[in-house]
This record gives sequence, structure tokens and C-alpha cells, in this order.
Amino acid sequence: MKSALKLQLEEARLMARAALAKAQDIAVLETVCITDEGGFPLVMERMDGGRVTGPQIAWNKAFTAAGHKRSTHLFNTAPNGPALPGNEAFGIQWSFEGKFAVFVGGFPIVVNGEVVGGVGLSGGNGEQDTACGLAALQALKDALAVSGHEVVVQADIKK
Repeated sequence: MKSALKLQLEEARLMARAALAKAQDIAVLETVCITDEGGFPLVMERMDGGRVTGPQIAWNKAFTAAGHKRSTHLFNTAPNGPALPGNEAFGIQWSFEGKFAVFVGGFPIVVNGEVVGGVGLSGGNGEQDTACGLAALQALKDALAVSGHEVVVQADIKK
């Protein structure tokens, strides 16, 4: 039997607030979704004026990152991105009724080496979505530092 860490609602809210604060700082209208380890939303927020498609896209990115334990853009990063034409997972984006996202903006939440959830962003370009995602992960890292938990804060995460 194994003990497991669980992302709590207040931690998810903290991450969402940090992502949206970063979005405001860089003047981009984002939607953020924080999911549990199974890819189910704990928190979803769309900034006023954000795209109406943002919530579904952000959820898809967080779902994919949590469930497949890697940053979503790594699926189509050349030369070995598994979802690129000719590679082993080409077409994976049509899995799970089209919910599998293979482009930038989704990051697994890795605490003490275990994936405990996902964060997905939609609304900016790749650089902006990444900046907001990293802000969310950094906020969790800062919050958990006092308890000795290690949180991965980087763009390219593959667990």
C-alpha cells in the first residue's frame, strides 16, 4: 500500500490566483484550470473578456498533463515528439473524445516526484501560457516549502 499526496482546493485556488495575477501583469486574458491527479477540475477561472472557448481548452490541457504526466507541448516538439506525424503516438490528440491536448499550455503538478494534478492555460500565445503556468507552479512551491515538499517548476516536465 502506498500513501499519496492529494492537491487540496485551497492549494488549487492559490495556483489559479497566481496564474491570473501573472496574466494581468503581462496583459493577456487567460483561462486557468487546475485539476486533480485524474484530470478533473478543482478550480477553473476565466478572466473577464477571455475567450468563451478558454475553459474547455484549459481543462483539456490540464487533463492531458495530469493524466499523461508530461507538459503538453512535449507531444509535438521535434524531433521525437510522440504525436508528430510518423511517430508512435501520432493521432493521440483524438483520444478521450478529443480531450487530449498536444500543444503548449498544460503542465503536470509534480510534488515529491509524484503527479498530483495538472494546470492548463488558454488565452495567450505559447510563451504567455507558459509564463502563467510557471507562476502557478511557483506559487505552490512557495506555499509548500515550509513543509519540505518539493514542487517541480519548469516548462518541460516529463514524469
